[in-house]
Amino acid sequence: MSTKDTCEVVIVHEDVVERVQNAMPDVNGMARIFKALADETRLKIAYALTLESEMCVCDVAAVIGSSNATASHHLRYLREHSLAKSQRKGKMVYYTLADSHICDLVKIAHEHALEEGEN
Repeated sequence: MSTKDTCEVVIVHEDVVERVQNAMPDVNGMARIFKALADETRLKIAYALTLESEMCVCDVAAVIGSSNATASHHLRYLREHSLAKSQRKGKMVYYTLADSHICDLVKIAHEHALEEGEN
């Protein structure tokens, strides 16, 4: 273990630890969101839905270069994890991101990745 990545002495600041522990929410819901977006295909789909607010399954499949079945599988996963919504219009099924929070998360991740690449 590199010593530059850790404290040289162990001093726990109990007041800080207690304050943070008392304010710490249950992170299971947040972890599920990041887990769902950790898959590159689902992240591509989510990003596509930041560019075009509503897309049918066929268009999503074309964007990600997959079959309709594969696109549908990933879209269903996003919907089941409350990251996307679907609506049937006649014979077509259209998807949108669930809300602006998901859109913001995806855009912020993209911006951060661009900044990271600059450094």
